[in-house]
Amino acid sequence: MALESRITQEEIKKEPEKPIDREKTCPLLLRVFTTNSGRHHRVDEFARGNVPSSELQIYTWMDATLKELTSLVKEVYPEARKKGTHFSFAIVYPDPRGKVYRLKDIGSTVSGRKGADDSMTLQSQRFQIGDYLDIAITPPNRAPPLSARMRPF
Repeated sequence: MALESRITQEEIKKEPEKPIDREKTCPLLLRVFTTNSGRHHRVDEFARGNVPSSELQIYTWMDATLKELTSLVKEVYPEARKKGTHFSFAIVYPDPRGKVYRLKDIGSTVSGRKGADDSMTLQSQRFQIGDYLDIAITPPNRAPPLSARMRPF
């Protein structure tokens, strides 16, 4: 009987995350921008040193999960505590080839429900200190807009 490996090439290439000792590691300042429209900010809102006005500043670590960040945002925005509220996360980073910013969707969470992206970390998504985090918040009574990876082809 032949045995086959169930390990995929992606799992082999994936670098294991180094655990972060939060007692000994200084936290980073995470600049978070939120919208209540269910859509992310436009990248041109980050151009020429400008940023959107809806900024939260969170001190955290690179191993912070999307669920952990969701909890911190809910502390500041009581309306986002409702069960079923959808949080869509994106990293906003400067394009190394020009003076523009790019937006990369990294995952989503739903208040009061467990999801596949809950344990995703900033580090696993190649977040770099100096990048921004953009969170599109959608109330439970409105369906979130389809992200690029959810749209039918």
